Amino acid sequence: MGAAGADPAAAFAAVDADGYRLQAPLRFGTVAALRGRGLALIDAAAGQLTVDLSSVPSVDSAGLALLVDWLAHARGAGKRLCYVRAAPALLALARLSDVESLLESASQP
Repeated sequence: MGAAGADPAAAFAAVDADGYRLQAPLRFGTVAALRGRGLALIDAAAGQLTVDLSSVPSVDSAGLALLVDWLAHARGAGKRLCYVRAAPALLALARLSDVESLLESASQP
């Protein structure tokens, strides 16, 4: 696991005031460390937060569950979380898990 996987703060690179690029694997071994940082970013967002997933090198079902968890947290807080540029492998896993619509609706403006 690289430095981004070891340090949750380094896994999120700010791209603008309301957006971050996630730069870490979303796997069973990383989700526990990443969860708190993601929740903190959602809580700090003014109303909408965009997370670019193009730099996520790998994902498994635990990583997908984390993305769904962040969506639920954002909705519960009255905020909008948008995922953009998800890799085809992530979308295929979401389709297989029957949660693709959650990721798609989170990405629509």
